[in-house]
Amino acid sequence: MAHEVEQRALARYLEEHSLKHTKQREAILDVFLEAKGHITSEDLYQAVRSRHAQIGYTTVYRTMKLLCEAGLAHEHNFDGTARYEIAHEHHDHLVCTRCGKIIEFECEMIESAQNRIAASYGFRVLRHRHELYGHCAECQTSRHSDS
Repeated sequence: MAHEVEQRALARYLEEHSLKHTKQREAILDVFLEAKGHITSEDLYQAVRSRHAQIGYTTVYRTMKLLCEAGLAHEHNFDGTARYEIAHEHHDHLVCTRCGKIIEFECEMIESAQNRIAASYGFRVLRHRHELYGHCAECQTSRHSDS
């Protein structure tokens, strides 16, 4: 069974919160897990509809909120649009403000600096979001060639 671990995690979350376990939620989780990168709820809805025509937008949207609450997905709002990604190891983002490209990266130096800064103020970090906005290499190149 594809995505068996994630399906079991969803089932466990639904049971712990006395929520209904439905085939629609399972189908949405499967399509989401097969998506690449950061997907909007509209794009996910279109992907779900191509395989499960009976599933509506509201069901997709609510299920994504549920998957975030269950720790299976993360929601980001880079450009005023909610985008979802599969929950996995912590990472940060470079976001191109021209084409919308999102690059994930990890940097131990940044993580260490954040921890040192927080500790110096007696602050305990529970979570954080690090996003850098600018222009990707392709957009910089195309911009220069337009000039």
